[in-house]
Amino acid sequence: MFDKIKTAEIKVSLKILLLLTVLAYIFSMAVRYIWVWSTKSSEFSYWNDQLMINTNDGYAWAEGARDILRGVSHFQESTVDTPISKLTALAASISSFSLESVILYLPAVLGSLLIVPIILIGRVLKNDYLGFAAALLGVITVSYYNRTMVGYFDTDMLVIVLPTLSLWGILLALSSKNTKYLAIAPFFMAVSIYWHNSGVQLANAFFIMMLIYTLLFERRNPFNYKLISIYVLALTSIPILPKLALIVILSLLYHFFKEKINHNLLIVIVAFSALVYLWFGGFEWIVGVLNNAYITRLFADDINISLKFFDVVQTVREAGQIPFEVFAQRISGSVAVFFLACIGYILLLTKERVFIITLPMVVLGFFAYAGGLRFTVFAVPVFAVSFFYLVFVIANLIQEQLKNKIAPTALVVISAGLALYPNIAHVKEYKVPTVFNKQEVAVLDILKNIASREDYALAWWDYGYPIRFYSDVKTLVDGGKHDGSVNFPVSYALTYPQTESANMARLAVEYTERGYKDTRGINYVKNMMEDYNYTNPNEFLMQLSKKEFALPQKSREVYFYLPYRMLDIYQTVRLFSSIDLRNGNQFAQPFLFQSNGFNDTKEKIILGNGLEIDKRTNSVNIGNQKVPLSSLLVTAYDNTGKLRVQQQIFDVNAPLAVVYMKSYNRFLIVDQQTFNSTYFQLFVLENYDTELFEPIIMDPLVKVYKLKK
Repeated sequence: MFDKIKTAEIKVSLKILLLLTVLAYIFSMAVRYIWVWSTKSSEFSYWNDQLMINTNDGYAWAEGARDILRGVSHFQESTVDTPISKLTALAASISSFSLESVILYLPAVLGSLLIVPIILIGRVLKNDYLGFAAALLGVITVSYYNRTMVGYFDTDMLVIVLPTLSLWGILLALSSKNTKYLAIAPFFMAVSIYWHNSGVQLANAFFIMMLIYTLLFERRNPFNYKLISIYVLALTSIPILPKLALIVILSLLYHFFKEKINHNLLIVIVAFSALVYLWFGGFEWIVGVLNNAYITRLFADDINISLKFFDVVQTVREAGQIPFEVFAQRISGSVAVFFLACIGYILLLTKERVFIITLPMVVLGFFAYAGGLRFTVFAVPVFAVSFFYLVFVIANLIQEQLKNKIAPTALVVISAGLALYPNIAHVKEYKVPTVFNKQEVAVLDILKNIASREDYALAWWDYGYPIRFYSDVKTLVDGGKHDGSVNFPVSYALTYPQTESANMARLAVEYTERGYKDTRGINYVKNMMEDYNYTNPNEFLMQLSKKEFALPQKSREVYFYLPYRMLDIYQTVRLFSSIDLRNGNQFAQPFLFQSNGFNDTKEKIILGNGLEIDKRTNSVNIGNQKVPLSSLLVTAYDNTGKLRVQQQIFDVNAPLAVVYMKSYNRFLIVDQQTFNSTYFQLFVLENYDTELFEPIIMDPLVKVYKLKK
């Protein structure tokens, strides 16, 4: 039965193959330009006459590239030593494009290169049109497009390209048994690990699968051991240039002296490579796998301390389970194509047993179903090949039965169209906004001219990287530094009353600076407690409500960066400091309800979701519950741009307050805890303690205050 299951061998000339590669690349770039075309009409998405990027983390690498280009790095956590920042700086320096243009388009330029290994894998299968069709699908599939679109400036632009090139190298070498191909897989895997260190997990998985494949099917073939002995060098922690040199030298040795390398010498070389692997990182990787608890951990608990913080993994969507339909769509674009690709993959493993090497990418992609949507992207190239493997198998069966090429060709074309359509439709609907808009960046540009490069902007971690890139100041937290222990002080400063906020902000900044030299680590609250001789965190935090609290000597300025958009995540921000640090128990969560779509009648203001403001009784109806209001406030900007606040007080002891932000057309219902928070008082009401804060930039979208303490 399985003997009849095969695809026709279709190998074109190298010129035609190059033409197909160019066409696939143009197709990928054209699809990615849809976002540019759909966004270019929005003037708020531009800065310095260029569209801004659409991922927060991209500003981390952009900061590193900027610092490389200017030859100055003032911030200890600048990414100047990362490959992506170095490559970006190189691209900007040798081209006529600005740094802003490079970071915008580089993801699409490099991400589109995925078509190359997919097309080459098609050639391993001896069907170049299969590889071409699979490349068209793989390069625009939902999850891969999302992470390599124009503006998504992140390491993802090569995170799949490089391992897939290595995978192609393994398949090519094991299929051909030609020593001239020995260096391909280890070379690209070494570069992949250098590009992003997390690639070592997939690299080791490929290594294990090569061992399994060899032991199951070709245990007596010396070629496989040659490949393995070179490949393990890529997995070591040896610096990239010496590592690549070792790979090339050993490959040349195997190629030019293959007649002189006998069985015994091969054993010696393999043993030597194994020892090098274990000595330079292999043993550490094994131990690390056993100790890794990234996905299952819910609360960060440093074993050396007793404080328990709220962990960011609980708020990250990428670390949660996803619906099956979403899972399938992200891998193949649609559920139907996903199931057909599954069948194709089973057939592929049955007919081409060397493709067992692809299992790590598929397993990692499937891990997304339980571990988070970010992993789906790893299965994309293999499933694109698998889908068209099935299509070409069916096409070949039709051709053998009908003895003509029209029907099978039509099947391939129609299948390609049906597979590509949902992905292109997704691209057209995927209207990702830029991280910041023009007005917000203008505020940061003003701040850059006010603040020193050694000053701090205190803001939530979502805004850390963009603030550093545009304002050239330091931040306490960012997209890479947001563990519970560092998020706690920032959350506390933003969501507690102004005295506590001011004291915590000064402590956090001074202890962050000390932390770069302090051997106690970055658990700043623990360090504060030790220095102030407290063992109970609640007793220590109580002291921060006193204005006379003895603070460290001021070494730099602190600016509170308070954006309007933080209203949408206020409750999440509060979670990180609304916790008993002794046991990790959460305190009662704040109440904050927002409504932009409301109906104002004579007796009530209907806000939606079962909430109504009763004008007659000065209360809020929450379902069947009637809750009294303490006050009603209306805020609005006058013709001079000054915020005016009108307030009606009903019952000072009532639990809720209503604020109508007239200029924003937004109603807020908040509890007293939220109402008295520093963020709410300073941004929403501009009611600041003149002894603690000084307004610096008062824009409707972003307000910046300088800490006086």
